[in-house]
Parts: sequence; C-alpha cells; structure tokens
Amino acid sequence: MHRSSFVGRTGELKHLRSVVAGVGGRGVILSGGAGVGKSRLVREAVAQLPASRYVVWPITAAHPSTALPFGGLAQVLPVAQPAGLTPAGVLRWVVDSLHEQAMGRSIVLTVDDAHLLDPPSSALVQVLARQEDVVLLGTVHDGEQMPLPLRPLCVDELVERVELTPFGRDETAELLTAVLGGPVEARSIDRMLRLSAGNPLLLHELLHGTMGSGEWACCDDGWQWNGHSTRPLDVTDVIGTRIEHLTPGVRKVVELVALSEQLGLRLLTTATDTADVRQAEENGLIAVVRHDRRVDVQLTHPLYGELLRRRCPPARTRQLQTELADLVQATGARRPGDLLRVALWRLGAGSGQDPRLLLAGAMQAFARYDVPLTVQLARAALDAGGGHDAAELLATILMLCERPHEALQVLDQVRDEPADERRRSRWLTVRGMVTYWSLGDESTADTLAEAAVPMTDPGHQARVWAFEALMRMHRMEIAAALRLSQAVLTQPAAGPGARGLTRCVVAYVDATRGLFRRNADTIAQVEAEVAGWRGDVPYLQAMVESARAARLALTCDLAGIDAIAADEFADLVSSGGLRLGSGFLTVLQSYAARLRGRTDQAITFSDTAGAILATSRLYGSLAHGERAQVAAWRGDPDAALAAMAAADASYSPCLAVFYPWLELARGAAIAATGDLSAAVGHLVALTDRLRRDGLAGYEGLALHDLVRLGQAATPIGPTCADGAQRSVAQRLSELAERTDGTLSPLLARHARACAAEDGAGLLAVADAFAAAQLTVWAAEAAATAVRVLRRDGDPLAADARRRLGTLLAACDRIRTPTLDASRDS
Repeated sequence: MHRSSFVGRTGELKHLRSVVAGVGGRGVILSGGAGVGKSRLVREAVAQLPASRYVVWPITAAHPSTALPFGGLAQVLPVAQPAGLTPAGVLRWVVDSLHEQAMGRSIVLTVDDAHLLDPPSSALVQVLARQEDVVLLGTVHDGEQMPLPLRPLCVDELVERVELTPFGRDETAELLTAVLGGPVEARSIDRMLRLSAGNPLLLHELLHGTMGSGEWACCDDGWQWNGHSTRPLDVTDVIGTRIEHLTPGVRKVVELVALSEQLGLRLLTTATDTADVRQAEENGLIAVVRHDRRVDVQLTHPLYGELLRRRCPPARTRQLQTELADLVQATGARRPGDLLRVALWRLGAGSGQDPRLLLAGAMQAFARYDVPLTVQLARAALDAGGGHDAAELLATILMLCERPHEALQVLDQVRDEPADERRRSRWLTVRGMVTYWSLGDESTADTLAEAAVPMTDPGHQARVWAFEALMRMHRMEIAAALRLSQAVLTQPAAGPGARGLTRCVVAYVDATRGLFRRNADTIAQVEAEVAGWRGDVPYLQAMVESARAARLALTCDLAGIDAIAADEFADLVSSGGLRLGSGFLTVLQSYAARLRGRTDQAITFSDTAGAILATSRLYGSLAHGERAQVAAWRGDPDAALAAMAAADASYSPCLAVFYPWLELARGAAIAATGDLSAAVGHLVALTDRLRRDGLAGYEGLALHDLVRLGQAATPIGPTCADGAQRSVAQRLSELAERTDGTLSPLLARHARACAAEDGAGLLAVADAFAAAQLTVWAAEAAATAVRVLRRDGDPLAADARRRLGTLLAACDRIRTPTLDASRDS
C-alpha cells in the first residue's frame, strides 16, 4: 500500500498552485470536516516548489499552542530575540527575520488549523499575508471561526475561503486503485464510499486496518473487499482503534510529539528509541520537517494529536510533560517560547514549580498581551511563593481585565510580607492604578503623594511620582502633572519605566495644547527607549498609543488612525483579551468612519465599543460620547440624548481630562434636537472653558463646530484692548498660528470663507476637506457654497451642486444642521 499516493482534488490543487504562483489573490483558506483532506492538499500544493524561488514556512496550530504565544512558529523563529521589544516590535522583528531568511524568495505560509492559532501568531500571519511577496495557504475546521486578526483578510478579499467537500464515487475509486495498485470492483467501491462517507483520511485508515487482515482479494473484476462492516464509521473511532494497537514505544513517540506540537528530532530520539521514531514515521503518524539546520518532528494530521491528548491518562500526561520540560531545559531552552513552554509543562505536570520560572513565563505572555495565559501563570507563581513580584503582575493584568476587586485581594495577600523600598513603591503604584482607574477613587493621587515623602531612594520615589503625575493629568491638574513629570525626568536615578510614563503624560498634554510635533517627538523618544522599560512597565505601550491617538484625533489624521487600527498592537489587544485596549481602538475607528461619512460603519463601531466598555470607568464615557456623535450626525436626536445620558452616568472626575470630548458630543446632541441656539450657547461656553484651560487642540474643534452651525462671524471670548471681541473666524486664525499641523489652518480657512460668504473659497475648502477624507465637512462646505453661489447668481452654483451630490453619495445617512439648511434652501 502506498500511503503517500495523492489522488483527487485535481481542480483544487491546480487552484492552490496558481495562487502560489501569484495568480488570484494572496492566499486560500480551506475549510471542511476533519479528515476531508485539507492538510494533505496544502502539503501537496507546496511539495514541489523550487527552493530557489520559494521558501515555505509551516505553522502548526493545535490545542496546546493556543496557550503559547507564537507556539506554532517555534520551528521558524530565530533563536536569539532582541531584549525589550514591545509586542508590535516583536512582530516587526519576526517579519524582518523571516524576510531576511527568505533571501529574496517568495514566502509561502502554510497554517494548519488556523482557527487554533495563538493571538500573537494570528497577528503575525495577518501582517505577513498583506505583503506582496507572501502567500497564505491555511485550513480551518467546519463551523470554526478564524481568529479575529485573520478575518479582515477574507473581508478585504485578499484571502479566499474554499470549502472542501467529501470525495464522490469517482474520487473514491481513484484513491482505492492508487493505494491497492489495481482496479477495484464496483461493489467494494460503493461499500468503502458508504463506510467512509467520502472522507479521505478515514478511507486511508480503513485500508490500513484491512490490508493485512486478508480481507482484500484479487478477482476478475479487480480488488474485492470481503470485510463485514456495513454501517458508516466515524473517523475518530477508526483512528482511535489504530492508536490503541500501537506498540508502547511508538505510542510514546507520538504522545510526546502530540503534547509538544513540534519537537526537535534530536530531543525526540534522546527520549525514545530511534527504531520507534522510524516506525511512527513509516506508519504515517509523524513527519520529519527539515529547515536549514533544524530538524523537527510533527504529527501528520491534527486528529492524531487531538485523540492522543484526549485519551492519555492524566498521570501519564503529567509524566510526559515533566519529561518534555526536562529535555528542553537540559538543552538551555534556547528557542523563542521555550521558557514559556517549559513553564506550561511544569504547571500542567505539577512538577518542580519554580516561581521564578512561572513568573518569567507570565512576563513573556504579558509582553504579548495574552491575558488568559498571563493570569494563569502569574497566579501559579504567586501560589508557588512568588511574593510581591508575582502579586504585582497578577494584580496589574486583573486590573486591565476590569477585575479590580480580585486585583486588590491579590495585593492584600502580600501586604504584610517583608518588603524593601523597591517592592513597596511597586506595590503602592499597582494598588494605586486599581483604586484610581478601576474604582474611581480620587484620593489615590494624594495617597501616593504622601507615600512618596518618606522614601529615601530617589529612583523608587520617582516611580511613585510618575504614577501620581499620570493621575494628576487625568484629573485635569495639568500644572501639577507637568511639575511632577519634570521632577522625574531630571532625576538621574529615575528608572526607564518612570521616565516613559512621565513622557507619555507630557506628550498627551502637548497634544491637547496643539503642540503636535512635540507630541510626536516625545512618543518617538519613548519608543526608542523601549528596551529599558519593556520589562519594567509592559503596559506602557497602551499609554503610548493613548498619547499618539490624542494627536491623531485632534488633527483628524484618519490615515494615522487607520494605521493604529491595522497595527500589530491592535491585533494583539483584540485577540489577546485586553478589552480596554480593543474598546479604545474601536472608539477611534468609529471616529474615523464618522468623519468620512460612513455612519453605518461608525454606528457599528460605536455600539461595539459601548458593549466592550460597558463596565469600564476608563473609556466607557468616551464610547458613549462617540455613540452620541454618530447618532447626532445621522439625525437621530433621541439616540444621541440617550447615549449622552449613558456617557454622563459612566463619567468619573478621575477622568476629567476627557471632558472636551464629552462636551463636544453634547453640543452635537443638542443641535440634533433642532435647538440650535442652545447648541450655540453650549459651544460658546465650552470654547471659553477650553481657552482658560489652555486646551488649544480641543478649542479649534469646538470653534469649528460653531462655524458648522453658521456662527463664523459671531463674537466670542474676552474683549480685546479696543473693547471689541474676536469673531469665531478670527480666533481660529489665531489658533492656526499657535498650533501645529495642517488641520488648524484649514479650519481657519473654512471659518473665513463662511464669514465672508465666499462661495469660491468654500468650494476650495470643500476640496481640501475631501482630500483629507473629511467627507462630511467637505459636504457641509460645498452645501454652504451652493447656497451662497445660488443667491448671488454665480454660474459656479451648478458645478458646486454637482460636487455636493458626489460628496453626499460617498456618505451613508447624514443629517447635520448645515446639510438640512441646504436642502431647505
């Protein structure tokens, strides 16, 4: 019997090879039932690729590796990983490393059971699959969802999903003929088809079990099967029966590979007999995979692993996990993820639970935002005697998972343990994060300030000041926040984590003040020092993204927001379970969609963000405020007011720094009711408050909302030396000179054109807004131009109306006061 024979699927195989050759998309995901031939078809598609033109990177995903970041990539990752990389940095490093190893050749990723990929691997595959020289060939089980990062690949039609159906009679006959080496009589074909239900793997297993039993005989009509089975069989039952008949040595070989997912051949032959390894390979249960100087062993089909793990007694599983951990540790655990694999095996086996090992594994998981795995390992480290360090990590991730009361219980476990000033400062700051951001306790900042006074070590004191500065900034105590930040940044003993935190505070404040270039420079400085703070404050990346997002939102940089949403960081927080991060990113996506006029998409994003952040004290009010803006722009005042009520209910004084977003949303909600005078009054009062608080970045947006309500010439602000007041347009022109970027000058141009009722100028502004993808504002400027030009009898009016129609056609449902006024005129 030639088990390696490949028959059937001719059309599908031709299609996969054409995709690999660059015809018809960036990849294919095959779906179908277990054993239908998905994995074999992918292997066949890449089997004969010339090594001079292609490099094939096999990625295996299975149940154990779902708990192991990059678990499916161990065989292709470089051994030495640079220290201190952010999650996004790790992915970029991996991408660069794989391209370097490819040496200019096209990369083919083969992903078996893609639905079981761990979050970081999913993010990596998504990033790679979008590149021109990469093709993705993957498989998923019927009824399974692909990981969140991979779904856009199908939505964007970069990757095609193809359903594999069971074999028909002709394909069954072809396979039987190929394996048996001659024609098969019709009745035997029909019986085999019925028993296997057209499942190629089951058909192979049936043949494997019957060939040596004398049930096949060669007659005049061809090979005839004389077996007695009459009812359809289940593939798992047949494979299970075969596994039960393995010799103990071969079974151990297959069990070790099943538990490890992919094991070096040298390690496997150290733990087992070489003859058993050879027998397992000859039986088609394992395959030896060679890549450069590495030789690894993996199962030939995921079903073998599933059944072996399921049927392996717990005591034996623990014994094998201990053996695997010993083997890998004996070689120095050099491969990426080895430390984490060993920690998981030790944890599963209950053997030699070293708290340092468990904590190191938890830190690796946290660095990749794998929330469930971090919690599991950090809790185990704490239970094993990890003390303050384990409690700090576990409490931090529980806080980020919005489980503050559990976090406090963890911290209370080590409250009375002996602690030096380092541990005391870290305990205080983690507890402060929980009580301030999760529980809304405003007094936390004052508590930290008092606790810092008696500290004798300036480095530990600076750490406490950094967290206090972050809290003061969120309370809108900007002067105090900047004073503390300066104290940290001028303290030579301050650690990289404290410096990074305070730089994020400074960067965020700069964004609110319209100092966008300084914001970008400061963020770049924090990212350049990532190697220093990564191990100390791994969640600092979220604060970097928050400071960056403030700049992008205030400058309406929609391409920049798109880049954040498409970045590896977004994939990791979304797939890794970090709800705060994914909720915040979804708010940003709604904001960008709304400004583009894609309000159908925006309402989906904003509703999703509201659901994700329903219990969040940190970003919940922002999500509801964005929902109010979307509803207002769609002309739904009831929904807008309801969303504002939800925003007010979830608002906390601990997050006063977000008040401008909420008040801008309130102005839009009031305007949607038709009470434009009340909306104008609210926005005028808001601009006064923003000016007093020095928030020029927000003030420009509030003034522009007044322009959109027809108030460009309205006096605003304090009286000048000559007793007059500046108009809205004049104030925007002043801000354009004081703030950075291209948006402020454009808003000022819009205001001046509205105040002067300059139709041609308004059309030019509409073009500029459209070029920036600010489609709704472009449509409003064009609508105002139509009204002015028609009133003046200007021949440009017809062209302006055409352009307005084009802009509105690019939008979903939009009903703003400016557009309503143009419809009435």
